[in-house]
Amino acid sequence: MKTSPRWFKGVAVVALLWNLLGCLAFAADLQLSPEDIAQLPQAQQALYAARPAWAIAATAAAVLGGALGCIGLLLGRAWALWLLVISLIGIVVQDIGLFVLVDGAHLAGPVAVVMQSLVLVIGIALLLLARRGIQRRWLV
Repeated sequence: MKTSPRWFKGVAVVALLWNLLGCLAFAADLQLSPEDIAQLPQAQQALYAARPAWAIAATAAAVLGGALGCIGLLLGRAWALWLLVISLIGIVVQDIGLFVLVDGAHLAGPVAVVMQSLVLVIGIALLLLARRGIQRRWLV
């Protein structure tokens, strides 16, 4: 195993923090009571009501896979790649549930579209980073 450059570890730390924020947001989302949801704007209430369970499970895979994959990057482990693959699949499946089947772009608005686009780009970038780490033997 070669020593990874400093920027690699720095990116992995920032990515881990990003994914931990995603885990916190997901946990907060799961804690919403029916009363909490009733206080949301009508469009967001409709979005919550229309979410399929498999899209929620995909979100769990996305945030947990991303966080554990980033831990793998920090530890210099090649298995990080497979966790980041799971995370990316979770992101794509979540987006299908949110934007294709539920029309979340209309219900949640343009900010949600921009945010989910950013999540997708970061997921792809982390996967490519792990591949590069394996190719350069920073990850074993």
